[in-house]
Amino acid sequence: MKKAFSIILVLGLILTSNAQKRKKGNNLTVAQKTELSLKKMTLRLDLTERQQNKIRPLLAEKHSKFNDNRTQRKEDRKKLSSEERYAKKMQRLDSQIALKGQMKDILNDKQYERFEKMLLKKKKHMAKRKRKHKKNKNSHSRG
Repeated sequence: MKKAFSIILVLGLILTSNAQKRKKGNNLTVAQKTELSLKKMTLRLDLTERQQNKIRPLLAEKHSKFNDNRTQRKEDRKKLSSEERYAKKMQRLDSQIALKGQMKDILNDKQYERFEKMLLKKKKHMAKRKRKHKKNKNSHSRG
């Protein structure tokens, strides 16, 4: 009986510590997130130093906007009207189009093609996570 209790206690501690570790990953500053994104892009796209210097401010702006939107969403926590939702979606799409245009000017054709593939892969991954989240949310509400 003592062994079973000890095993359960150890497993509980491990699971708790792992759950806490995952949450700590979001404490990066905008500058840190920018540099990490830039390093990943450099590895995947073989960016030159000049290209890195041009892309760095774009990524910093992107991460800054994301953080601002995240805090705004947390503060709002209300249902948006259809007009507000439409305006937010249009604003997000406009910024994505602008970023792609700027990236097309900075990257060569081969790099831009790989960049497009990266975006598509990320979009698919996020859709998969969203479906998984909805599935888990629905299963918890039934129980």
